[in-house]
Amino acid sequence: MDTNYLENNYLTLVGKVTGEKEFSHEIYGERFYTFKLGIPRLSGNQDIIPITISERLVGEDTLQEGKKLLVKGQFRSYNSYENERNRLILTVFAKDVMEVEEEEIEEEENEIIRKDTITNEVVLVGYLCKKPIYRQTPFGREISDILLAVNRAYNKSDYIPCISWGRTARFCQNLEVGSQVKVIGRVQSRTYEKKYEDGTVQNRVAYEVSVGSLEVIKEKEIEKEEAVSETENQEAV
Repeated sequence: MDTNYLENNYLTLVGKVTGEKEFSHEIYGERFYTFKLGIPRLSGNQDIIPITISERLVGEDTLQEGKKLLVKGQFRSYNSYENERNRLILTVFAKDVMEVEEEEIEEEENEIIRKDTITNEVVLVGYLCKKPIYRQTPFGREISDILLAVNRAYNKSDYIPCISWGRTARFCQNLEVGSQVKVIGRVQSRTYEKKYEDGTVQNRVAYEVSVGSLEVIKEKEIEKEEAVSETENQEAV
């Protein structure tokens, strides 16, 4: 994967366009659109991920419903002010898109399974901007919720919610705010009910990164420095 411009935030998604594209905004005469990409899980369900893309990257029929696309880009966030409250909006910002021919991935059953496992991957390097929230489900499953601040060009940052499981969740509960970590996982969508004080309920969709692996970068750098110091001391002796 080409990561020259995406060193701390890059992803690869392969899925099918679902629904119609919609106009999003225009900057200096460049129009941007949003659409949804359906990405299958091995469980048989699928994640429906919002994509923001420039008109310069697509042809007239690229975003037709049912088209299979490979999308490379970044997982980004921005604040939306609605109902007198700020809401964090997440989207994949496409840097590159390519149509994928169906016959390339449907030659035989085993090949489909192998390729589906790598159709949703995101890599983030950022800083914990809130204390991880550790919890257990009624069935005893361990979970930690993480909010990761990922630096972007022009002194901007993206705030990406992540969710870790099991041993990784237990590890995360002891991490301090400001810790720099590298996360590898997948972008997922889930539905939930938002309940308001007046008793009304609204169905919403949340987007987050399901953590596959997590490592603390700062500790690795310290270990390297200690190793170098130890080597220098041995050479001095």
